[in-house]
Amino acid sequence: MLAANLTLATAMVVITSLIHLMGLTVLIWIMRVTKAPDHVKMSVLHASAIIMLIVLGLFVVHTIEVWLYAVLYYELELFGTFEASLYFSTSVFTTVGFGDLVVGPRWRLLTAIESANGFLLLGWSTAFLISLTGHMRALEHSWLESGKDDGSTG
Repeated sequence: MLAANLTLATAMVVITSLIHLMGLTVLIWIMRVTKAPDHVKMSVLHASAIIMLIVLGLFVVHTIEVWLYAVLYYELELFGTFEASLYFSTSVFTTVGFGDLVVGPRWRLLTAIESANGFLLLGWSTAFLISLTGHMRALEHSWLESGKDDGSTG
């Protein structure tokens, strides 16, 4: 059973990591398409809209990843309903682990690895969002500095 746990867990980690990478790549592309040129001052509303779009995009990516695990749990018949599988997967992926639903010893290693996978992917998204926010703040700072240099206001 250990081999089955590790095989399925490895496959899921690879699949969800690839989904995450593709999702972040699409979000980077969207940012490049929707941002104002570097020489044009971006409004606060525009910058906020881009950040909100990225946050929602990250949520969609994580939702896909959680649902994939839920489908796997449902196919393995770990729970009686898909809703229970989805609830369990969400709880495990986010490392909340309420404990009101548990799997037996047969698949517990698989679910533990989902937790580690979720922890890493959520951390990756957090780093991405912090990097984006820092980049936008740096652009704002450069716009302010360039405005001071040419005598314009703001």
